[in-house]
Amino acid sequence: MIILRRPALIAFCWFIGAVTTSRAAEPIPPRPDPRETPVPKIKVAARDLPGPDALPERKEMPDPMIMNDGTRVTTPEQWRKRRAEIREVLEFYHVGRLPPAPGNVQDTEVSSQLLLGGKIKYRLIKLTFGPENKLSLHVGIYAPAAGTPVPAVIQPGGSPPGAPQLPRLPQGVGQGRGLDILLPQEILQAQVAALDAAKGGGSAPKGGGGAGGFGFGPPDPERIAATNAALQHGFAYVTFNTNDCAEDTTLRLADGSFAFRTTRFFPAYPGYDWGIIGGWVWGTMRVVDYLQHDPAVDKTKLIITGTSRIGKAAMISGAFDDRIALVAPGASSGLGTPAYRFSGEGRGGREGLTLMVRKYGNQFSPHLHQFWGQEDKLPYDAHWFPALTAPRPWIALEGTHDQNVVHHGVKQTWLAARPVYAFLGATDKLGVYWADRPHGFGDTDWDGLLAFADKHLLGKRVSRAFDLFPATDEVKP
Repeated sequence: MIILRRPALIAFCWFIGAVTTSRAAEPIPPRPDPRETPVPKIKVAARDLPGPDALPERKEMPDPMIMNDGTRVTTPEQWRKRRAEIREVLEFYHVGRLPPAPGNVQDTEVSSQLLLGGKIKYRLIKLTFGPENKLSLHVGIYAPAAGTPVPAVIQPGGSPPGAPQLPRLPQGVGQGRGLDILLPQEILQAQVAALDAAKGGGSAPKGGGGAGGFGFGPPDPERIAATNAALQHGFAYVTFNTNDCAEDTTLRLADGSFAFRTTRFFPAYPGYDWGIIGGWVWGTMRVVDYLQHDPAVDKTKLIITGTSRIGKAAMISGAFDDRIALVAPGASSGLGTPAYRFSGEGRGGREGLTLMVRKYGNQFSPHLHQFWGQEDKLPYDAHWFPALTAPRPWIALEGTHDQNVVHHGVKQTWLAARPVYAFLGATDKLGVYWADRPHGFGDTDWDGLLAFADKHLLGKRVSRAFDLFPATDEVKP
């Protein structure tokens, strides 16, 4: 049994913990509602892959070591080819097809200031890129003011101090209420009214568009410098607002398309079917582009982490970008780290594939919705993301009381990814760490993340174990 202490601070446990667990008044049907308004198909240059009707049912976790032609991977060359196959599958079914790297990222220092009596320097950097350099993203970078380049933790979230506040689209009808976002608006409005009536007229909280990105007030750089665990550990800390990459809204237009495709990065790349999380992933890659030459940062020791839906983005970013040295998704829940075949209604409860494509299908590839109620037809599962990351260090940061996470699902992901790490001689670089918390991210998560980084990026001796599970689902290597 693993004993975990309660963190002193639970960060990012705001409205997401309350909203993501809200459920529709009626049980989720086994198949999509026939009243759904389909999302118009986006024409892309890449080939289509088979839908669930053409795929076999597989109760077991799909083996990432078996190539598309049925050959088992036994050589490094085969694994290089297999990685390309895995990425194609994950982009088509899960993330959506991403644009290529623009190759023209430029940076401008907007402002800088010394903090904590000159110990920490904060810089606001504006990146421009894309067609005609018309796209932009503001990035906040905190780092020791003196000394050699240091490892950096990238943690997307709200707006960094001093960044402009971009106009925001409104949320969709019933967003965050567990309802089917593809239903016509009049049906959703009636369902929302019924939910509110059942609660005595109350309504679910919504995220704001303030400087924090999720309803927080303006961030204070001095406070961040004084309290951030990465900075206290001697690392740099990098952050940006995910909503500046892709707006987190389920709002739909008259033709059934999602309104988020009309803003941020999406109009510049109409021939790609990436979802909202794909936009966050692509934005993270542009930040990594810049960090390749930032003088304060050791580009060989970049760490990506995030919480909840941003934890999902962190997991995908690390899998898709080999320049990221350590990947640490936190509290990523449904369609994150817990295996999809072992999560959801009838599969361990809590957030599973069907609930996620019902209430937040816009965050993923449009091809994922067709697997509603058919998780066993997926040609992949969550373990393919750490498999694609291997042999780089990967750790799932989970909460023992996270209401959205199936412990057994996390275990199955961890076990199913181990053969890839073993093949590459990096078994100890696949980790899991449990904090005594609900949905969120706190001090204990930072403890686990930074210890894992010390061990695998800095070569330090660390006494913590990264292969333990709660007593309800303990794993013995």
